[in-house]
Amino acid sequence: MQHSSLRHVAITGASAGLGRALALAYARPGMVLGLSGRDEARLAASAVDCRLRGATVVTATIDVRDAVAMQCWIETFDAAYPVDLLIANAGTASTLAHAGDRESRERTATIVDTNFYGAIHAALPVIERMRIRRRGHIALISSIAALRGMAISPAYCASKAALKAWGDSVRPVLAHDGIRVSVVLPGFVKTAMSDVFPGDKPFLWSAEKAAKFIQRRLASRRAEIAFPGPLALGMRLLALLPHFLADAILGRLSYLPREER
Repeated sequence: MQHSSLRHVAITGASAGLGRALALAYARPGMVLGLSGRDEARLAASAVDCRLRGATVVTATIDVRDAVAMQCWIETFDAAYPVDLLIANAGTASTLAHAGDRESRERTATIVDTNFYGAIHAALPVIERMRIRRRGHIALISSIAALRGMAISPAYCASKAALKAWGDSVRPVLAHDGIRVSVVLPGFVKTAMSDVFPGDKPFLWSAEKAAKFIQRRLASRRAEIAFPGPLALGMRLLALLPHFLADAILGRLSYLPREER
């Protein structure tokens, strides 16, 4: 499905950061955008900017962890505007502040429930409706962190790795129903989430640059979209190294929790 044929796009986590940039990238006359987010005021601001670009916008203030609310919103929006492309973008991060910091069960559950289950809560309802139509596209926003775990953010890496694995697993199954699945693996993108990351941020991209890159790659039917290239390659190579060597390299890159002061 080429970009010109897209008419109805749903995006979760569209109130800020990469989600907002993606909404703006797709906003144009004739496009209907279904935007969800947790912050009502920021979501409304995103909608205003998208409408200024000519798009019709339907918003929903929802936490993606609420499976029932997500299903209700997806089914209601899809009934009115059959979704051509769903971008499951909503996510949150957790980093260890120092070597003595720990991710509690509650903290870990929040990250996994948002980043993994939140994407599933958006994808599954729309997949069932796409199956009936035998067409559609699902884009799962994972992370380059899915390629190799980092000690500075265990729950985040695990949640994004799980999302990548799920997308890779369902892709051939859904292809039989005419549904494409793309897994997106961004590196560092300039957002409020990346601003609080305590380690180095090589090859940092703006949210606008990342959104345009994702949009182009989705239009060209890429199954996996990883960027920037040098960072993606580096993470893939790290995964091939002995663990002690990979850990040492990540430590030199400040991706180990620093000593508590």
